This record gives sequence, C-alpha cells and structure tokens, in this order.
Amino acid sequence: MDKVVDTAAEAVEGIVDGMTLAVGGFGLSGIPSVLIAEVLAKGSTDLEVVSNNCGVDDWGLGLLLNEGRIRRIIASYVGENKEFARQYLAGELEVELTPQGTLAEKLRAGGSGIPAFFTATGVGSQVSEGGMPWRYDSEGNVALASPSKETRDFTVSGQTRPYVLEESITADFGLIRAWKGDRHGNLVFRASARNFNPLCAMSGKVSVAEVEELVEPGELAPDDIHLPGIYVQRVLELTAQQAKEKRIEKRTVTPADESTQEG
Repeated sequence: MDKVVDTAAEAVEGIVDGMTLAVGGFGLSGIPSVLIAEVLAKGSTDLEVVSNNCGVDDWGLGLLLNEGRIRRIIASYVGENKEFARQYLAGELEVELTPQGTLAEKLRAGGSGIPAFFTATGVGSQVSEGGMPWRYDSEGNVALASPSKETRDFTVSGQTRPYVLEESITADFGLIRAWKGDRHGNLVFRASARNFNPLCAMSGKVSVAEVEELVEPGELAPDDIHLPGIYVQRVLELTAQQAKEKRIEKRTVTPADESTQEG
C-alpha cells in the first residue's frame, strides 16, 4: 500500500512518446510543476495533453510546448500563452477546445467508467454541429475540423430540449498536485488547487501525485480527504523549496497615491 516513490524520475517512469497525459491545475494554481519538469527532462514527445489550459510561456505545460513536445491538446482556455497561439495558427499544434464544465465531466466520467453522457452545453454551436478548427495548415487553412455530434431531445423538469452527446476521456497518465497526501495516496487539496486535479487523477490509468506535505496513514481525517487513494498509484513528496515555488499568472496591485509616495 505504500505508494511513495523517491524521485521524480521514478514518478514519471513509463511515460513514453505518443501517450495521453491528463494534467491538473487551473491557470497556474495547483499545477504539478515538478512532474511536468521531469517529463520535459525525460524527453517524452508527441504527447496529447488534456488540461484546463496550457500554462504560460515559461512555466507549467508551456515548457513542454516550447520544446515542441505536445502534438495535441484538449483544453478549455488558452489565452495566456503566446507560443500556444503561434503553434496553433501555424499548423504545428492540434487543439480541441472544450467548454470548461464539459471538460471536467469528460474526465470525471472517464474515471467512473462512463463512456459518454448528454449535456445541453454547446447545443446549436460548433461544439455540436462541428466545423471547429482543430488544426490549420502552414498557410492558415483549416486542415482538420471537429465532427458533428449526436443530439437527442430529453425532457427535464417538464422542459424538452436538445442535448449533445459527449464522449468521456481517459488518459495513460494523470499528473496532479496536492497539498497533503499520505502513503496510501489519499489526498487533500487546498483552496483553488482543488480544481481539475481530482478529475485528472480519476481519468488516468496511472496517476501520480506530487504532494507538498506527506503524512502517515491515519493522520488525515476521512472526512477531510478529497480524493481517495484508489485513484492514485504513485506519490512524490516535494522538498520545501519545490513546494514553495509557485507562480501567479497576473499580479495586480493598487498604485500608491501621491501622498503615500511622498511620505
């Protein structure tokens, strides 16, 4: 039951070219930065990544992107990464944009053994009708577009409306970060870091958690556990420095008034 590994290299062992990785985090909050850096050092390429976003140009998944290691990404928001936009528009990167709630449910359903589900989100748009550009060619033409999806009418609370069929997502590996974890893989997330992390862990056939604080089994109260260890195969304890190193996408401060500046 002891799932703790000693090194980051051991944590990502088995990740090979062409695999699909479900990577936790929301913006830069809760991203498994140490595991991402180790995948970069390992040299794995031709990866398909499922994540809320793709980091920023110099941190998180942006590091893999800058090295051309990502072939395809399924994400819901990509607005903070200039290199992402360049690769996508140049035809170097395939992108499947997915509504954020739908992406979350795709991951959760995949981890729960549910192959597909119907949702109202996206009905009447390119999400359901198809034609969303997934990949461009070098001249800016659409080389690959999203297909149309099955829709069906359902009556919910007395209202009949169309719903679109969405297939769930499973990944070869789930890479996540937690605030606390024990040797059995039970995890606790802190504040906004409890975002896509549990879902990405559920989706992965092999899920690896980097934890800021490792505790012994029994130290976590059962009611405090956000993700049970059944979904986690490996646990990597971070050093104090690794746990401390976090980024903020945008920092906004209120400028001091003139009297404050003069004083």
